[in-house]
Amino acid sequence: MNAHAMEIEPLTTASLGDTSYLLVSGDEAALVDPQRDSWGLIESCTAKGVRIRYVLETHVHNDYVSGALEVRAATGATVAGPARAPYAFDHLPLADEDEITVGDVLVRAMETPGHTAEHTSYLVCENGRESPTAVFTGGSLLVGSAGRTDLSGADRTKELTRAQFRSLRRLSLLPDATRVLPTHGAGSSCVSGPVSGKRTTTMGDERRTNPTLGTRNEEEFVRDRLSGLPPYPAYYRYMAPINRSGPEVLGGRPAVRPLSVNEVEGLIGGGAQLVDGRDRRTFAAAHLPGSLCDELDERFASLVGEVVPFGTRLVLVLPEPAEAAVEEAMLQLLRIGYENVAGHVAGGVDAWREAGRPVRSFRTADAADLAASLADRWVLDVRPQRPEGGIPGTHAVPLAELPRRLGEIPRDREVWTICGSGRRATIAASLLDRAGIPVTAVVRGGVGDLMTHG
Repeated sequence: MNAHAMEIEPLTTASLGDTSYLLVSGDEAALVDPQRDSWGLIESCTAKGVRIRYVLETHVHNDYVSGALEVRAATGATVAGPARAPYAFDHLPLADEDEITVGDVLVRAMETPGHTAEHTSYLVCENGRESPTAVFTGGSLLVGSAGRTDLSGADRTKELTRAQFRSLRRLSLLPDATRVLPTHGAGSSCVSGPVSGKRTTTMGDERRTNPTLGTRNEEEFVRDRLSGLPPYPAYYRYMAPINRSGPEVLGGRPAVRPLSVNEVEGLIGGGAQLVDGRDRRTFAAAHLPGSLCDELDERFASLVGEVVPFGTRLVLVLPEPAEAAVEEAMLQLLRIGYENVAGHVAGGVDAWREAGRPVRSFRTADAADLAASLADRWVLDVRPQRPEGGIPGTHAVPLAELPRRLGEIPRDREVWTICGSGRRATIAASLLDRAGIPVTAVVRGGVGDLMTHG
């Protein structure tokens, strides 16, 4: 690589709606806001002769377990982060205007509190130039939006929202061509409003199109940013304390062992939660009693984090091929700190049935089936938000609140669960089934389709 060349590689984790970045100049690199499972990236850099010199943290993360200490343990990199971050481990504190160098690139800290109190962005200046060519904005300026400011508690929300207003004004003074490289994006619950599907942008584009930069009145900004915020996943409250104290260094993905039917029974008796990653219709047709249906897609772990208490011991039931499914499920769970995984059911539901153990099932339907008999049904709408309202006569309980509100659900009649697409409706149905409540899950279509049918 040319000693004077600089490359910035985005590393997107779609399951969390986040992007980390690898900045490379010559044979040195800095990794910005890394995920916990950065082991493959470390190996790739080593193979290319690139030394990761720094890990840069923009803030104490609320939505995932940081990989900073994993990278340091594997490479000897210096962990650098906001000077106001109360990290309990050794790190290089960076205050406003503090600088580090990576190859021929100068990286300058720019304090941008708001998303969190300590939040810091990083300006990237190439070849001795004062004017930055890029800025890592973390959870401050996002593509088309800004980071939410309510994750540190209600008592600090307004103060941080006002700080966010000032931080965005400061960032907006950067040149039009400056690349804006945020950590949070589409799919992240750290976003305070509608966000573009694009992961990166430029300051000129954001000045023209981002409504958070178009609001010049601070009071109006505070009012807009705090209205209609969706609930954030319950596991978020555990992430910042883990990241402040320093997560356990794993050194690689832990092995997940296959479990016999007898072992699974013992674990269930000890309070373990079964999480079934098969598709929703297959699950509904036959599943282990007490299982939670959570299809193994990019939202798998985040939805576990909505309804399964943090720290719960987990047993996985996975689709074939089991080896690939185990790896994907475990990586997603590790990213949000759900690492108490006892193993996966060897042979899955087939092995359970062949051992003479009972399975459960519930009915499924399409939205059109419900539309034809809506007036006769007790319908549970589990969407996290209802922007267009709900169907008259239906009952709304967001999925994340359902485990603690099961007492509100009738047990003497069948309940139909519905959401926007069938994803959350099936999880809700599995929770009701576990509680012994008769249920039908609307697994295809959702509230929008009911509205279309009138």
